[in-house]
Amino acid sequence: MKVTILGSGTSTGVPEVGCQCEVCTSKDVHDKRLRTSALVEVNDVRILIDCGPDFREQMMHVPFRQIDGVLITHEHYDHVGGIDDLRPFCRLGEIPIYAERTTGDRLKARMPYCFVENKYPGVPQVNLVEITEGIPFFIKGLEITPIRVMHGPLPILGYRIGDMVYITDMKTMPKESFQYLNGVKCLIVNALRHEPHWTHQSVEEASEFASGVNPSETYFIHMNHHIGLHSEVEKTLPAHVHLAYDGLVINC
Repeated sequence: MKVTILGSGTSTGVPEVGCQCEVCTSKDVHDKRLRTSALVEVNDVRILIDCGPDFREQMMHVPFRQIDGVLITHEHYDHVGGIDDLRPFCRLGEIPIYAERTTGDRLKARMPYCFVENKYPGVPQVNLVEITEGIPFFIKGLEITPIRVMHGPLPILGYRIGDMVYITDMKTMPKESFQYLNGVKCLIVNALRHEPHWTHQSVEEASEFASGVNPSETYFIHMNHHIGLHSEVEKTLPAHVHLAYDGLVINC
């Protein structure tokens, strides 16, 4: 399995517009963070996790070929704002978008032209597929399990694919969900900043969570500029825990 981190930043991205902090003005490419998204490739299966407003820019640096499905974690704009930009990939075939019912309903309300039965020419050829937390489904034979996590008070989804688990925007995880983490070797999980936040994990909370899961390797995503310089923070992390960065390729 190959996982490409398309974006590792939070909803504002890094640099944040108008900010002159040392992270936002850094010349290190590791400190340039587009909105969080990932591309998972297993043999001939290619899956996108979230499709944010930076999707077009992110895919300019990736070989152009079919996307077999899009996994949506939740409906916030920084995770779905690029759905219209799936259009070029739809020339290669209709793309299923997997989401919970409530998330799907909100997507249809926000961009109805993408999901009507009779689409006008040029719109993305996508279709919504309803999924349910804890119930595995398959894309071209590849098993995927949606995992319930809590984004503050909002229930959203993480995903397990093989020995990899991908979680973004989590603050807490219900105890019932921990069963889906057994045997995980690669954990990709959100760590917003060092200071506590009411709907996202801090670096310290993410480190504690990773310690409990005990994967072989952990990568932090969905980071804002308050986390600090990549080169400095990376030195402070526990063994086998890393800050992800845009363009990082993880072989799981």
